[in-house]
Amino acid sequence: MWTLNQLKKETGPVSTTELPIIAIDFGTSYSGYAFSLTPRGAQNEPCLRRWGKELGMDTPKTPTCILFNEHKKFLKFGYEAKTAFINLRGEEAKKNYFFENFKVVHYDKKFSRNVIKAANGKSMKASKVFTEALRYLSNDAMETIKAKSADNEFTESDLTWVLTVPAFWDSSAEQFMRKAATQVGIITEGTQHNLIIALEPEAASVWCKKLPAASFITQNHDGGSLDQSPGTQFIVVDCGGGTVDITVHEVLDEGALKDLDKASGNDLGGQTVDRKFKEFLREIFSDHVWDEYEANSPSEVQILMYKFVYFKQVDDDIHMSCPYNLGTLAESRQEIEKFFESVEGASWECGAIRISKERLRSFFAESLKGITDSLKEILKKHLNIKYILLVGGYAESLILRQHVIDQFGDQCKVFCPFSPQEVILKGAVEFGRNQAVVASRKSAFTYGVSVCEKFDLSKHRADKKFIAHGEEFCSNIFMTLVEEGENVGWNEVRKLIFNPISAGQTGMEIKFCRTKIKDPLYTDEDGVKEIGLLKFRMPSKGGVNHAVKLEIRFGSSEMKVTGTGLVSDLKLLVKMDFMTKT
Repeated sequence: MWTLNQLKKETGPVSTTELPIIAIDFGTSYSGYAFSLTPRGAQNEPCLRRWGKELGMDTPKTPTCILFNEHKKFLKFGYEAKTAFINLRGEEAKKNYFFENFKVVHYDKKFSRNVIKAANGKSMKASKVFTEALRYLSNDAMETIKAKSADNEFTESDLTWVLTVPAFWDSSAEQFMRKAATQVGIITEGTQHNLIIALEPEAASVWCKKLPAASFITQNHDGGSLDQSPGTQFIVVDCGGGTVDITVHEVLDEGALKDLDKASGNDLGGQTVDRKFKEFLREIFSDHVWDEYEANSPSEVQILMYKFVYFKQVDDDIHMSCPYNLGTLAESRQEIEKFFESVEGASWECGAIRISKERLRSFFAESLKGITDSLKEILKKHLNIKYILLVGGYAESLILRQHVIDQFGDQCKVFCPFSPQEVILKGAVEFGRNQAVVASRKSAFTYGVSVCEKFDLSKHRADKKFIAHGEEFCSNIFMTLVEEGENVGWNEVRKLIFNPISAGQTGMEIKFCRTKIKDPLYTDEDGVKEIGLLKFRMPSKGGVNHAVKLEIRFGSSEMKVTGTGLVSDLKLLVKMDFMTKT
């Protein structure tokens, strides 16, 4: 047990890096990396690894899919995994484990308990799938920079690594990614500081601020680049495959950014459109035809969905050739034309499936409504928003861009970079160079710790009283560190000083909580959730006067904590464990 002695707000030191940087964007649908070997301040644009040349393509990202054999041994990642799986036949396809778009399973944030279903219906622990995917990307990145650099003796610890995550992921998600990075050797004991967590829309903002006017698609404005004068306010909508992630920024002096609102988002990204398309095919090929086809021909389904990626980018009628096995199975039940007789917006034309422009648009309706509702809420509160920036692979959709323009074009200029998939990667490299570019963030929750105080009958509940060493204390007091909606500087720390209750106490375990309530009294009341534990051992036995100072950084993209024994002046190894409570 322990009591709070003091709570202070202070500003920590500015931190930048001079190490070469690799930024990995681990996306739901597509993943990739960018890197820079030049020192901070150099004007060179980050380099991107290009993918798919063996297939006649040249893309800034590769599909987030991974293939394991029947013994759960890693085989391939990205285009190679997809191609290998597509080429498998029958029972061979069913035996192997093929995963794609698996990042979205963590939208519910239960990181420590998740398993992921493969295309064959069997499951594997999420931690193994994530770790092997990250291992592949980091190994490939190391090979690339060694080939690009005269110094081919680089090791992981010689680099700064940046991992991007959605802005609304919580600390357990970030801890999960940090743990995976440790398992693959990106960071080790003593080099944890070499890993930076970057929020995806913030990274996009950083890069979009650098882009000239010619780099944006012009539809509802007369050209011009993003205004960087102090006071300019804009929204970033990161339209990914799994999630739509939204942040609101204001430009400060010298180009730094300030959060105007809490990060928000949903799981209605581009995969929602894919899911609606599959539901439509199930509607056409009824009487369990589609279900049987999907179960027996998983690799052929992959080819079909791969083709649909390109149709999502247009706003017109589409014609898709019917896969051989689907057509054969359907014809074994009835004439294939009959499947289309009762389905609106689809027809059978010369061996191809025709889908009308109107029906194609309907696949987007749920996702676009989610984006619209979120933007309306933001624009109600912030009346001086000048721009909406659309980034991410899903932003390549003409239907999505036109919808946002139709809904909000009379209020804001809508910008979309010509290469919306690339801006997060390049921005993440810039963010790794200078995290102070986002000067402050708005807290999404009220955060606090559970402390004990001397019992006071006038303000404490009687059922909270306990006695220790002859004195009366009150348990489970919510000590607020940051309030919901509070602006916290990126380098701002909250300093807490505690004293043990027991003279022989050798360690501490402090409950870390969050809530939407502005001023909670106790950590066990309704609406308060325990999200983690702060754990550390005392440097030595020092009695109840042996004070311990904790410094918690809330304003950066990742919560961090350090500890010091004030009597011994020794640094404490503080473990901030969020995953045990997910």
